[in-house]
Amino acid sequence: MSEDNGHPEKPRPSGKKAREVDIEVGETFDSMDEEELLDAIDGEELEDPDFGEGVGFSSPLEALAADNHKLDKEISELKDRLLRSAAEMENLRRRTQRDVADARSFSIANFARDILSVADNLRRAIDHVDEKDKELPGIKSLIEGIEITERELVGVLEKHGVKQIFPLNEKFNPDLHQAMFEVQNTEVPNNTVCEVAQAGYVIGERSLRPAMVGVAKGGPKKASVVDPQEDEAEAEVPKAAS
Repeated sequence: MSEDNGHPEKPRPSGKKAREVDIEVGETFDSMDEEELLDAIDGEELEDPDFGEGVGFSSPLEALAADNHKLDKEISELKDRLLRSAAEMENLRRRTQRDVADARSFSIANFARDILSVADNLRRAIDHVDEKDKELPGIKSLIEGIEITERELVGVLEKHGVKQIFPLNEKFNPDLHQAMFEVQNTEVPNNTVCEVAQAGYVIGERSLRPAMVGVAKGGPKKASVVDPQEDEAEAEVPKAAS
């Protein structure tokens, strides 16, 4: 028996009573390892109010598992919110890029539409001159100057994305052409543009002004296109022996 300050050391109790005494003299759950903690609670429900989230669990492992499950759920929700935010930002970026590209391409649409009347008047000035007068020296030079001006104007429009369309002998396209009249013509397929009353203009892939056209009627529904190579191939095929 050892002495401390002149007093003999009292024997320590053993077993469960000894563990209860240890807890009472100041040991906390934080200072215990797992085995000591399991020995302290001895399979009973944890009722220490300082344990917080562990109240009501049969073991600290269950409390930790519940906390981990809760944290995993919060992490999953945060990841989902982050992915949704990233997707929204990517969609916003793409929409912004598309709007900027459209603004660059079609910002001059109203101005170009007004300029088209100038090109139309230049063409009308040429068309209203009689054919016999076009060969006169003064008139011929004037017409050449107007034609040069018209070509230059069309070239400037094309430089800025405005293209002239003159769909003669092309298939009628309601997105780019406007049918003004029908022409009885059995030599070309139906819905073929056989006359162009006024040229059209497009900006990018959009119609700035449809072409005013006359459409053929009375011909075959489809044009019969014959490939001469196919005809030669068919001619070389020998007939089956009878």
